[in-house]
Amino acid sequence: MTPLQKSILNAVKRRPMTLREMQNNLQVDNSRLRTTVSAMVATGELSMRNGTYVPGFATYENAAAPNTIPCTLVKLAARFGFASRDDGEGDIFIPGRALHGAMPNDKINVKLFDHPRVEGSSEGEVVEVTVPNNRFAGTVCLSEDGRMAVEPDGCRDVKFLLAKQGSEGVHLGDKVGFLITHRGNRHSDHRAAVVEKFGSSDYASECAKAILYGRSVRQEFPPEVLEEARAYDNATIDPAEVAKRLDLRGIPIFTIDSAETKDIDDAISLQKLDDGYELGVHIADVSHYVRPGSALNEEAFERATSIYYADKVIPMLPTQLSNGICSLNEGEDRLAFSCLMRLDENGEIRSYKFVKSVICSRVKGVYKEINALLEPEEGVDLTDLKTKYEAVLDQLPTMDELYRKRLVLRKARGAMDIESNEAKLVMDENGRCIDIVKRDRGTSECMIEEFMLLANQCAANAGRTNKAPFVYRVHEAPDAEKMEKLSATLLACGLNAKFKNPIPTQLELAALLDETRGQPIQIPVHTGILRSMQKARYAPQPLGHYGLVLADYAHFTSPIRRYPDLAIHRILTEMLNGVSASQLQRDFNEFAQQASEKSSKQEVAAVRIERDVEDLYKAEYMHNHLGEVYTGTVAGITPRGVFVELDNTVEGFVPAAQLCKGEPQVIDGVSMLDPLTGKSWMLGSSMKIQVAAADVALGRIDFEYMVE
Repeated sequence: MTPLQKSILNAVKRRPMTLREMQNNLQVDNSRLRTTVSAMVATGELSMRNGTYVPGFATYENAAAPNTIPCTLVKLAARFGFASRDDGEGDIFIPGRALHGAMPNDKINVKLFDHPRVEGSSEGEVVEVTVPNNRFAGTVCLSEDGRMAVEPDGCRDVKFLLAKQGSEGVHLGDKVGFLITHRGNRHSDHRAAVVEKFGSSDYASECAKAILYGRSVRQEFPPEVLEEARAYDNATIDPAEVAKRLDLRGIPIFTIDSAETKDIDDAISLQKLDDGYELGVHIADVSHYVRPGSALNEEAFERATSIYYADKVIPMLPTQLSNGICSLNEGEDRLAFSCLMRLDENGEIRSYKFVKSVICSRVKGVYKEINALLEPEEGVDLTDLKTKYEAVLDQLPTMDELYRKRLVLRKARGAMDIESNEAKLVMDENGRCIDIVKRDRGTSECMIEEFMLLANQCAANAGRTNKAPFVYRVHEAPDAEKMEKLSATLLACGLNAKFKNPIPTQLELAALLDETRGQPIQIPVHTGILRSMQKARYAPQPLGHYGLVLADYAHFTSPIRRYPDLAIHRILTEMLNGVSASQLQRDFNEFAQQASEKSSKQEVAAVRIERDVEDLYKAEYMHNHLGEVYTGTVAGITPRGVFVELDNTVEGFVPAAQLCKGEPQVIDGVSMLDPLTGKSWMLGSSMKIQVAAADVALGRIDFEYMVE
């Protein structure tokens, strides 16, 4: 800031001034003053109010102002940004000129405006970048003056000029990883250098690599982790360890997964009793191999979860464990952590116990095959399948029977079954998406989910009743304000959604889910209810699970791919060894807190990556179907236009300008009306569209409305 700018600012801080008052006060040349004031208004350092100049929104005392708020910048566009408060009190809107060059994931200090432009909102300016984030992925483009530049992913219309050194061989449209090598006070002053070249942004696989780079995903295991993992190359279980365990190899235990699954961490067994059932859920004993203080454990803690996208996986553990000694592979002896449950004739839990065991899976079951056996189609020859499953075939009807009884109990307590419309991406040999199929859940998928839920419930109950430090899977009751908005939306859709209390019961919501299941309105209703909920997370306190209507719930059944499961295996092992509650508190209190926080954070990041990458592949697939006509369902309505979902789960956008000749009227967020033509579109209604554009780099698909 020049001496004259400082003098002007100090003057208007004392009192608002006209240009003439400023000139008289500062005794400066009129032409020079006008030029300087105009520049300060343009940068937000001054604002005009009622004919006088006052300090602007981009003006602040100093970077260490006592009333600043620590935040993280979470969104950046050309003219605005959003900062998330570190204290969890919500987001702050940052106008473009008040960003001062801050970038996504920068740790920043923000000063709130005394007079936000929208009354009651939180608006402010960045006064300091405390920890900069300079690592990004993006797409190579041209600047406005035709020079080579890069646009960071997720930052539309923000461009940085590329340094010549390091950008050799880079072409327009390439996906790259880059570092910000110089920061200015504005984004246009930043400079960048390419450090990774991934390939053309026309291909989802290259864009996916860029996303992983830009979000600092740990893809390679450090040398010390690989060294520990190599000890388990072609490993077999230790006979001395087997002797200490309950030997269940004589029981017909087997696994049920997708055909392509290689990291198998759960198996089941079931026996019909005179007065009920004995259900065994047998989980890979990962905690036996991944010990506290090891490099394997430290890396697993940092990753916290495996990331699955398209036909790839970034595992939490090296393959020697995830696909080898820990995976419950068919015909191989494995160490397990078993939950053995007694259920009564109605399927209610009577008792349970956890034991360290050794098992041998009789067969690698596949969902599709089990479904064919449970619900055989007329005329289909099942001889080969019956031969494959011969060792466990007699368990299948009993499993189906128990599942049906559990389903009755689940519905009675109001557990919500939200249709999520998951997609299966079909890839060719070059990693290109050639088809998208809606993933339908059959009986076996639901059955295994219910049996895993039972084991998870027992694990949480064991932790709570023994007063042990624990990592619970919690889902808190929804916010009353969100529920009020949901109720208004559902009522506008013509549904009976007048809840008795501000927070609806699970039975009330479950009834709405069932009422709309299979109907055109299903997609927006199920999605709306899901979005109105709190996010499930991990916590060291047993806060219960609202959606499942369970007081006790934890994640016990997937320790190969989730760290919370591994964490509670470790705690449950010590409980089995007779360690006192007080000693458990001393040993695991801090660990449970840290594991909960880290795992919750990493889960959110992983889900976002998986969704964003899926959008890339969907755009890649639809790019090969430009011009084709489909009929979809209106799944979302905004003043800008409507979102339409196709049967294959692909969602695209239709601009309001294509639908309405007049100014569109959005009514209660559920319908759009064109006042000039009288035409309207509502959530759940069908719409004929043509695929107009598919931008792979952005994962965005645009539809064109086809008048019927």
